[in-house]
Amino acid sequence: MRVFQLQGSQPSTSGSNGLRPIVMRALIMGLAVFLAVTIVPGIESENVGAGLAAVLVLTVLNTLIRPLLYLLALPLIVVSLGLFMVVINALLLQLTAALVKGFTVVGFGASFWGALVISVVSSLLNMILVVEHTRVERHDHPQRPPTIINPG
Repeated sequence: MRVFQLQGSQPSTSGSNGLRPIVMRALIMGLAVFLAVTIVPGIESENVGAGLAAVLVLTVLNTLIRPLLYLLALPLIVVSLGLFMVVINALLLQLTAALVKGFTVVGFGASFWGALVISVVSSLLNMILVVEHTRVERHDHPQRPPTIINPG
């Protein structure tokens, strides 16, 4: 008896439904990073390949490492009313610049403002485009009426 089921865990006939949210997130992240490179002084990409590599690395870091960092920094996030989340995103942007040759972030100020631009743009685009998230849905099974043990 299965009570909880992940949405989209059943096999799809088209085969593309599982990759669509991942591709959409990568495209949204790409647009957000492009805007950050364009708007924020101190964030530069030498060529398109370095920009694409930075998008892929940042997407992987945001998917795998950011949730763990949020969990570890939860007290600081609560005390700062969520502002520390931008600091974590800025650190991940710095790590991306360290990992990708040709993508540079000069100073913490540039990474802070770049992370803020990337966060705002990706949040707005995720809201507008309604990127699917994996959700846990509850399936209610019909309940039988209670058994009366002492009728009298």
